[in-house]
Amino acid sequence: MDRRALLKLGLASSIGTSLTAPLVGGVIGLGDSSRALASSNDKADQAIKRGLEFLVSKQSRVGAWADESHQAAITSLAGTALICSGSTTTQGPYAKAIRYCVDFLLSICRRNGLIGSSREQRYTYGHGFAMLFLSQVLGEEEDIDRREELVEVLERAVKFSVNAQTKAGGWGYVSGDNFDEGSTTITQVQGLRGCRNAGIVVPKLAIEKAKKYIYRCQNPDGGIKYSSGSRSGDSRAAITAAALAALYNAGDYQSKYIPPMWKYCKKHLHNIGSKDVAGFWHYTYLYYSQVVYRQGPDVWDPFRDQLFKRILRKQKDDGGWGSEGMGLVYPTSINLIIMQLDYGYLPIFQR
Repeated sequence: MDRRALLKLGLASSIGTSLTAPLVGGVIGLGDSSRALASSNDKADQAIKRGLEFLVSKQSRVGAWADESHQAAITSLAGTALICSGSTTTQGPYAKAIRYCVDFLLSICRRNGLIGSSREQRYTYGHGFAMLFLSQVLGEEEDIDRREELVEVLERAVKFSVNAQTKAGGWGYVSGDNFDEGSTTITQVQGLRGCRNAGIVVPKLAIEKAKKYIYRCQNPDGGIKYSSGSRSGDSRAAITAAALAALYNAGDYQSKYIPPMWKYCKKHLHNIGSKDVAGFWHYTYLYYSQVVYRQGPDVWDPFRDQLFKRILRKQKDDGGWGSEGMGLVYPTSINLIIMQLDYGYLPIFQR
């Protein structure tokens, strides 16, 4: 029986740390799988299944999801939604789709380590999401040759990301122009953390610089502004939620910067109908849901219930979700990732 099956049965915690994810903040990274399954909502489970089937139906023959300007990012997010279900490249109903997704991302990895194309707009996003997805796949890959290939690709991807980090400690939309901003920085931190969890060497200095970058972007109200290069700038709820999730991934749970960020997020985002994230709802709640999930069941469960009501209400008859200007695959993938957090399969999202 593999690790995911054990997690689903809620037995992994009694078997030993050799089957668990690496330590995160001093706590073994296991999801509350038995509890989640015991309290699962049939309506939500059905919506998840329909959404996953929708994603599979939209996958191209080469394993990608069509979006030429953001293909690496969209494909990686869709792949992440599929592996959140518990399927791997070899097991589960979505194994074939996941395998094709991995094949495609490996095929677009450049010699310099970039996963994607320099012709893509803002390719740093795709690179970060691809590192995250492939690092989670690596932990479950059983084929020795494929494991070695994934390790090689991720090692080069980490080097590319580290080399693209600006002097200030952040990342921009592309490498080499010394511009940085919060949202792309978060994708790199989470991707690098995923790689580190999977056993890929990630320089500690890069993570420390990224943490300090986020600290410098914090305003007196606790929120995070767009870029450290801005002498002034209003706090942004979406970036603050993403930054807080990234700091958690970096193992920062107790620094003085965390409580004000959590307070700011809770004020602006805990009400699902918040107008503070107009146009960025899916991006915002992709990260804020991770933040709330890490607070534990007492905070997560009631929030999850109201969040799921909104998501379920907006699901289309074909199983997907739409978002103005962002197509169908992007919002569908994010909604599915959010709705499957309780499954606890992926180390990067576990408590």
